[in-house]
Order: sequence, then C-alpha cells, then structure tokens
Amino acid sequence: MADVFGEKDFYRKTAVPRETMDKIRIYASLLEKWQKKINLVSSATLPDMWRRHFYDSFQLKDLFDGPNSGNLKILDIGSGAGFPGLLLSMLDIGEFHMVESNNKKCAFMGQVIRETGCRAIIHNERVEDMAPFHVDYVISRACASLDKLLGLGSDFMGADTVCLFLKGQIADQEILDARENWGFDVEKFTSVSEESGVILKVSHIKALSRI
Repeated sequence: MADVFGEKDFYRKTAVPRETMDKIRIYASLLEKWQKKINLVSSATLPDMWRRHFYDSFQLKDLFDGPNSGNLKILDIGSGAGFPGLLLSMLDIGEFHMVESNNKKCAFMGQVIRETGCRAIIHNERVEDMAPFHVDYVISRACASLDKLLGLGSDFMGADTVCLFLKGQIADQEILDARENWGFDVEKFTSVSEESGVILKVSHIKALSRI
C-alpha cells in the first residue's frame, strides 16, 4: 500500500505561507468534523484528503495567468465541499464565486469562510438560475461533462475568459463531444495528484451557430 500523502507532504510540496497553511488546516479540520454528519466528499477519500482534495485543488494555482492575479473573478460551478475554489481562495488569487445548490454543503462552506476569512462568495442556487456577470475564469471539478460545463458557464464568459476543469480518463472523448457545439482552444496538463487525471485549460470559447 502506498504511503498516505499527509498534511506535512502538502505543506512541503506547496510551500504556502505559514498563515495560509493555518487556514487550510482549519478547512481540513472542519471537513473531517462535518463529514461525520453529512456526505461532503466520498468517505473513501477522506484518509487521503490532503492529496485527493487539497493538493488536487492546489495544482490549478499556477494555471491562472496574467498581471491581474490577486484581482481575478472566478466562478466555481458545482462547488460541493469547496474544491477546488475554496482552497484556491486562500491563495490570494482573487474573488471566488462558489455555486452550489445543496443547502448543507453551502452551510459547510459558509463556516469555512467565516473561520478563515477567505475571499469567497456562496451562491446557494443552480448556476442556470443565476443572474450572469463577467468572470475571468470558470473552474469546476467532477461536476459535469465539458460540453455541459461550457453551456453552464457561457453566460458568464467574455472573449478573454478561460476555463480550468479537473477531468479524468475520458477527457479526450469529452473534448471531441464538446467540439460538436463549441469552438475553443484547449491545453491538457497531467494531474500531479491523480495518475489518470488531467486538467483542461480551455480558451477562445465560442458557441457554434446552428443554421
């Protein structure tokens, strides 16, 4: 059995400031506490949460581009227990808008935000029902297919909006399926936390017209 990737491994690999690590520890502690009462994440992943959830989310950090880092506006679709957006919101990247329709998961994220002071706003509703506003990035993890995510995020996207999506083994098929409805450029990055995982960085997104 492989060694478990723990808190010390996360700290060593990410080299986050000590005060940031203190916030992330609070997040981890609350996750363990709340998981006993509600199903925030798969219980099977909890013993390996520092790799499967925290490090998995952290790896998106270096994919945010440009001089506006720190002032970016980011939409996290299907936030669940807050991954990846809530973890990233502790890294001074920008303002994160967490979209989650499950009341209990929103209550959990609310407590994390209150106890850590991270820059995140919770939208307790479906993204389809939200009044659109422009964002610099759309992110999501294990929420929906690429085609569906582009549709869900389209009202929030401008010409310069970039999407970062954590995906699994069928990412290539999702790209092919999405190209039936969307024009876009895509870069693929191998996940550092999951051998079969990839990150899709999608840009220059345009809906294909139907004649």
